[in-house]
Amino acid sequence: MKTFKLFIALAIVLSIAPFALNAQRDPEKRVILTLREQSIIRIAAVAGKGDLSKLKAELNTGLEAGLTVNQIKEVLVHLYAYAGFPRSLRGLQTFMAVLDEREAKGINDIMGAKPSPIRSELSKYERGKAILEKLTGVPEKDQKTGYAAFAPEIEIFLKEHLFADIFERDVLTYAEREWVTVSVLSSIGGVEPMLRSHLNICLNVGIAPDQLQQFTEVIKQAIGRKEARNAKKVVSEVLKNKSKK
Repeated sequence: MKTFKLFIALAIVLSIAPFALNAQRDPEKRVILTLREQSIIRIAAVAGKGDLSKLKAELNTGLEAGLTVNQIKEVLVHLYAYAGFPRSLRGLQTFMAVLDEREAKGINDIMGAKPSPIRSELSKYERGKAILEKLTGVPEKDQKTGYAAFAPEIEIFLKEHLFADIFERDVLTYAEREWVTVSVLSSIGGVEPMLRSHLNICLNVGIAPDQLQQFTEVIKQAIGRKEARNAKKVVSEVLKNKSKK
């Protein structure tokens, strides 16, 4: 077990070494992704791809990096909103197997906090609307346009389910949920407008530009150069537009 933990620790250190070196050279210091954040990104991206053998390794790494069982479960539940139930359920089944193996080795993982009860007199639609406004920093308009006008039911589902039922659960922070979201969107590809929107939300919930740039490097390590190249292009566009404001 000690050898396994040593291997995991070495892998994590090597993955962040380039970031740490750059931070030392920069007098203003870069904001570095934490080990937990890197694990969230890796788990979400690999689960979104459906690479279960690699996911198994990333789940072990995430637990060793300090993520609780409930936090990882929440990552795998959250990603279904973007990659579908099949990817989410296979990810959860893989996680169950990992926990069984670790328990058999005598490893006791921390379960962590469960979601707090929701105590509000507002409807789920109103709660979801308020959360979306907090995430984007932009008030929602009553007059719907685009897909919301074309298919009003999907706009209701987004408010009531995605932003109320899912984002409202406090097992993960808004920033951590955005890491899951942009990681899955980067893994599935072909959804650049949505990726762009969520990268802007990342900045709005306190994620630093440096961290978004590092995010693309973690994506490259986790799932490949092509996905990282596409994500990097969108990140560059978002940061360039942000600098003009």
